[in-house]
Amino acid sequence: MSERAEQERDTGQGRELARLMAAAQDGDKRAYATLLQAVTPYLRAQARRYLRNPHDVEDVVQDILLTLHRVRQTYDPTRPFMPWLVAIARRRVVDRLRGKGRQDAREVIVPPDDETFTGAAANMEEEAPDHSALHAAVAALPPGQRLAVELLKFQDLSLKEASERSGMTVGSLKVAAHRAYKTLRGVLSGHRDEDERG
Repeated sequence: MSERAEQERDTGQGRELARLMAAAQDGDKRAYATLLQAVTPYLRAQARRYLRNPHDVEDVVQDILLTLHRVRQTYDPTRPFMPWLVAIARRRVVDRLRGKGRQDAREVIVPPDDETFTGAAANMEEEAPDHSALHAAVAALPPGQRLAVELLKFQDLSLKEASERSGMTVGSLKVAAHRAYKTLRGVLSGHRDEDERG
């Protein structure tokens, strides 16, 4: 296509977009939807000239369309539409580039090697913990406390379910569980609580 034919096509398209915009300003929703659908591919192509990341491109296109919507009443139908649209698009692209420049200046890129420890000792399989001390400590608890721990922790029941199964009230279960946890902490850490020693 020759340059003149291309200019004539663009001029005709620009006139159609200007007509749609004027109709949209008068409240024609269908004309407005048609206008937005017509300009979106053009705006996307313009954004791609400056931005490489597809997510940034789509974000800028959305920003342009939102700005277009917000300032649509400022368009003068007696003037060409495309220069008005291009001015809005360029401002939004520049805003995005400035924001990315500030963000990139603050970000530190961490290479993937730094995300894990490369030493062999850090990647060895952990040994399974020995639960015998815990089971022995639970077995030594008074019957009510032992039942509370078994129902709430080992069987993972809710307070209501544990209450129904044990016949204890929810309040009694809470107290028994609290005392059991306190005793277990003391036994497993190697020292008993003051009130238990006395």
